[in-house]
Amino acid sequence: MIMRPGQPLLLPANPVFIWGSLIGALLLNMLPLGRIPWQPDFLAVALVFWNVHQPQRIGVVAAFLFGLALDVHQATLLGQHALAYTALSFFAITIHRRLLWFKVPSQALQVLPLFVAAHAIELAIRMLAGGAFPGITVALAPLLEALLWPIVSILLLAPQRRAPDPDENRPL
Repeated sequence: MIMRPGQPLLLPANPVFIWGSLIGALLLNMLPLGRIPWQPDFLAVALVFWNVHQPQRIGVVAAFLFGLALDVHQATLLGQHALAYTALSFFAITIHRRLLWFKVPSQALQVLPLFVAAHAIELAIRMLAGGAFPGITVALAPLLEALLWPIVSILLLAPQRRAPDPDENRPL
């Protein structure tokens, strides 16, 4: 892949770290805080991040399975999160090459419509199944997820930024 000028060369991502971060995000979503309408979906942010940075390792099938796990845990309509995460992952993989050319704050603005679409899918399925409207505060969740994007980018790219073997003879 062609890199932006001044962008540091990253180490390959460790698959154990990728899957561990996704499982950690799933566990954050499973915390027994009750379902707050404006609560950000940490798993959605982690899925989009890894779909953008490692689309060959994390794909639509992983998003579907994580969505089913969250549906079962939250006792929601089976497939509600699975469909939202699948669509989210598909569109994240679709824009991943273009998105990586931008700086992190610009990336946050560009993933905002993805998060809005995912929450709209979840809300539409919930409403079609006869659920109650959670209120206008549900619109805050995608905004909070977009605000989390720079923090998640720093945290999840940190293991790839360190030099594997610092050596005065090898500048990379």
